[in-house]
Amino acid sequence: MSWVWLAAAIVAELAGTLSLRASDGLRERAWLVPVVAGYAVAFTFLGLALRAGMPVGVAYGIWTATGIALIALLARAIWQEPLTRRMLAGIALITLGVVLVEIG
Repeated sequence: MSWVWLAAAIVAELAGTLSLRASDGLRERAWLVPVVAGYAVAFTFLGLALRAGMPVGVAYGIWTATGIALIALLARAIWQEPLTRRMLAGIALITLGVVLVEIG
């Protein structure tokens, strides 16, 4: 069940972060509720993943690495933000680092 909670935390964090971007730095006040709700739900689900027995290093590593990669890809798709080869290499290094921490 811990993996289900972690997946839900990642989805909620993505929603909060994408809402933050859509809010134009919180200038568009209508996005404030989805931003706060997304992050609150994300931390709640992350806590449930930890309560279900997932080690904090595993949960946080996967949560952050997945969030970074998916936000970069989604921002590219939605807002045409840059996604250069160097950025993709950085995402690959982050992913490799998380994998090494997890198996280490």
